[in-house]
Amino acid sequence: MKSVICTLFEGHYHNGVAALCNSLYNNGYKGTIYVGYRGELPNWALKGYKESIYKWDNAITLKPAQGLQLVFLPLDTNYSLTNYKPDFMLSLWQGPAKDADNMFYFDPDIVVYKSWTFFEQWINCGVALCEDLNSPIQEFHPIRVGWRSYFKNYNLELKFKNAIYVNGGFIGLVKKDISFLTLWIELQEAMGEAIGGLKNSIFSDQTYKSTIKITEGFQIFSKSDQDALNATIEVYKSEISYFGKEKGMGFGCGTHNPIMFHALGSPKPWKANHLLRSINGKMPRPVDIYYWKNTNFPIIVHTKLQKATNIVSMTIAKIVGRFYKI
Repeated sequence: MKSVICTLFEGHYHNGVAALCNSLYNNGYKGTIYVGYRGELPNWALKGYKESIYKWDNAITLKPAQGLQLVFLPLDTNYSLTNYKPDFMLSLWQGPAKDADNMFYFDPDIVVYKSWTFFEQWINCGVALCEDLNSPIQEFHPIRVGWRSYFKNYNLELKFKNAIYVNGGFIGLVKKDISFLTLWIELQEAMGEAIGGLKNSIFSDQTYKSTIKITEGFQIFSKSDQDALNATIEVYKSEISYFGKEKGMGFGCGTHNPIMFHALGSPKPWKANHLLRSINGKMPRPVDIYYWKNTNFPIIVHTKLQKATNIVSMTIAKIVGRFYKI
């Protein structure tokens, strides 16, 4: 069974792409990772060679280690990249990854903790998704009721399955579930009319400043692609396989051996000033620790001094945190 992985990034998130790819490789993944990007590529990616792949004339392929290749694909879309996930995945399955049996999307601020074998077993249970930090949302919560009412105008009938609200940073599926992606695209395009177009999202200029216009009452699409993803679950007629918020993405206190760590919010691990954060009573997060553990091989984007400085800073911050934290 052939699996492929994809992610999307722009700007400084290339640091996260490198750590994500390292964590996947070091946990056993061998194959291709398709990296859709907007803007300029970092120097480490430019070490690859240019080639024409499907509809991309200026693709760059990088082979940082035996059995691993990254294919960088420039994107021509005005969508916020967070709203472009299902479109990108579908375009890959229709083109360069047409022979893949399985496909996985990871946000570029995730580091993988479990073995790759685990992921390939998981998707045989249904479309693989992880519970979000903001879950649960009950059946008659105004947000879910709002989705049902809104999408009814587009001849899309939502049926409540359970109160789990999933995170949009990861999805894995086998090819027989490809219709999930087409549904997700259909719901996002319908949602676009409510948020002023799919160029708008919770993210703006790589920050967490929403460009979605605030309206009176409940904001039923405040998280754009993630809300559309959860609405898609209620339209989809086949199996969904969930992992809870602690085990799935390492959310919450006391997380032990999660599947992956997801760096929600700001600062991202490569931007965090741990000494300053410790003064404000904030300890290094598990995702910070595992980010830096996955910056050694096979892709190197930080100097030895940068890595050493951050490790020392996190160590000091942990000591400070024993006496002062909020």
